[in-house]
Amino acid sequence: MKTREMGSAGFHQALAAHQAVVPPSRVDPSIAEAVERQTRAMRALSVQAFPEPEAAADDQLAPIEQARIERRRQAAATEAAALRRARAERVARKRQAADGVIGSAARASQLGRTA
Repeated sequence: MKTREMGSAGFHQALAAHQAVVPPSRVDPSIAEAVERQTRAMRALSVQAFPEPEAAADDQLAPIEQARIERRRQAAATEAAALRRARAERVARKRQAADGVIGSAARASQLGRTA
Protein backbone atom coordinates (compact mmCIF):
# COMPACT_ATOMS: atom_id res chain seq x y z
CA MET A 1 0.00 0.00 0.00
CA LYS A 2 1.41 3.40 -0.95
CA THR A 3 0.92 6.51 1.13
CA ARG A 4 1.78 10.15 0.55
CA GLU A 5 4.87 9.77 2.69
CA MET A 6 6.14 7.08 0.35
CA GLY A 7 5.72 9.31 -2.72
CA SER A 8 8.66 10.56 -4.78
CA ALA A 9 10.25 13.98 -4.39
CA GLY A 10 8.51 15.20 -7.54
CA PHE A 11 5.16 14.14 -6.14
CA HIS A 12 5.83 16.07 -2.93
CA GLN A 13 6.83 19.20 -4.90
CA ALA A 14 3.69 19.02 -7.05
CA LEU A 15 1.50 18.44 -4.00
CA ALA A 16 3.02 21.41 -2.16
CA ALA A 17 2.54 23.65 -5.21
CA HIS A 18 -1.05 22.53 -5.57
CA GLN A 19 -1.83 23.13 -1.89
CA ALA A 20 -0.12 26.54 -1.91
CA VAL A 21 -2.38 27.91 -4.62
CA VAL A 22 -5.53 29.34 -3.08
CA PRO A 23 -8.38 29.35 -5.54
CA PRO A 24 -9.73 32.84 -6.10
CA SER A 25 -13.10 33.53 -4.51
CA ARG A 26 -15.83 33.23 -7.09
CA VAL A 27 -18.56 34.60 -4.83
CA ASP A 28 -19.45 38.25 -5.24
CA PRO A 29 -19.88 39.72 -1.74
CA SER A 30 -22.92 41.77 -2.79
CA ILE A 31 -24.61 38.65 -4.15
CA ALA A 32 -23.84 36.72 -0.95
CA GLU A 33 -25.31 39.57 1.11
CA ALA A 34 -28.44 39.64 -1.06
CA VAL A 35 -28.85 35.88 -0.63
CA GLU A 36 -28.57 36.23 3.16
CA ARG A 37 -31.18 39.03 3.21
CA GLN A 38 -33.53 36.98 1.09
CA THR A 39 -33.07 33.93 3.32
CA ARG A 40 -33.82 35.96 6.46
CA ALA A 41 -36.93 37.46 4.81
CA MET A 42 -38.19 34.03 3.72
CA ARG A 43 -37.68 32.63 7.23
CA ALA A 44 -39.58 35.56 8.73
CA LEU A 45 -42.47 35.04 6.30
CA SER A 46 -42.45 31.32 7.02
CA VAL A 47 -42.74 31.94 10.75
CA GLN A 48 -45.67 34.30 10.15
CA ALA A 49 -47.43 31.89 7.79
CA PHE A 50 -46.77 28.75 9.83
CA PRO A 51 -46.44 29.69 13.51
CA GLU A 52 -45.26 27.04 15.90
CA PRO A 53 -48.19 25.55 17.84
CA GLU A 54 -48.12 26.20 21.53
CA ALA A 55 -46.83 23.29 23.51
CA ALA A 56 -49.67 21.30 25.03
CA ALA A 57 -49.72 20.75 28.75
CA ASP A 58 -48.52 17.37 29.93
CA ASP A 59 -52.03 16.22 30.81
CA GLN A 60 -53.56 17.60 27.61
CA LEU A 61 -53.74 15.61 24.38
CA ALA A 62 -52.30 16.92 21.14
CA PRO A 63 -54.94 18.23 18.70
CA ILE A 64 -54.51 15.29 16.34
CA GLU A 65 -55.09 12.83 19.17
CA GLN A 66 -58.25 14.69 20.17
CA ALA A 67 -59.49 14.46 16.59
CA ARG A 68 -58.75 10.72 16.45
CA ILE A 69 -60.59 10.10 19.69
CA GLU A 70 -63.61 12.07 18.46
CA ARG A 71 -63.66 10.13 15.16
CA ARG A 72 -63.52 6.84 17.08
CA ARG A 73 -66.43 7.94 19.27
CA GLN A 74 -68.47 8.91 16.21
CA ALA A 75 -67.67 5.61 14.50
CA ALA A 76 -68.68 3.66 17.61
CA ALA A 77 -71.95 5.59 17.86
CA THR A 78 -72.69 4.97 14.18
CA GLU A 79 -71.92 1.27 14.55
CA ALA A 80 -74.18 0.98 17.61
CA ALA A 81 -77.03 2.73 15.78
CA ALA A 82 -76.59 0.42 12.77
CA LEU A 83 -76.69 -2.65 15.00
CA ARG A 84 -79.85 -1.45 16.77
CA ARG A 85 -81.54 -0.82 13.41
CA ALA A 86 -80.49 -4.20 12.01
CA ARG A 87 -81.82 -5.97 15.11
CA ALA A 88 -85.12 -4.06 14.93
CA GLU A 89 -85.49 -4.92 11.23
CA ARG A 90 -84.74 -8.58 11.94
CA VAL A 91 -87.43 -8.68 14.66
CA ALA A 92 -89.90 -6.98 12.31
CA ARG A 93 -89.19 -9.55 9.56
CA LYS A 94 -89.68 -12.43 12.01
CA ARG A 95 -92.99 -10.95 13.14
CA GLN A 96 -94.13 -10.56 9.55
CA ALA A 97 -93.14 -14.11 8.76
CA ALA A 98 -94.94 -15.39 11.87
CA ASP A 99 -98.00 -13.32 11.03
CA GLY A 100 -97.90 -14.71 7.51
CA VAL A 101 -97.79 -18.30 8.77
CA ILE A 102 -100.55 -17.71 11.28
CA GLY A 103 -102.62 -15.83 8.70
CA SER A 104 -102.23 -18.56 6.12
CA ALA A 105 -103.23 -21.21 8.67
CA ALA A 106 -106.29 -19.20 9.61
CA ARG A 107 -107.23 -18.75 5.97
CA ALA A 108 -106.76 -22.46 5.37
CA SER A 109 -109.00 -23.34 8.27
CA GLN A 110 -111.62 -20.89 7.01
CA LEU A 111 -111.43 -22.37 3.54
CA GLY A 112 -111.83 -25.86 5.01
CA ARG A 113 -114.99 -24.84 6.80
CA THR A 114 -116.62 -23.30 3.79
CA ALA A 115 -115.76 -26.01 1.36
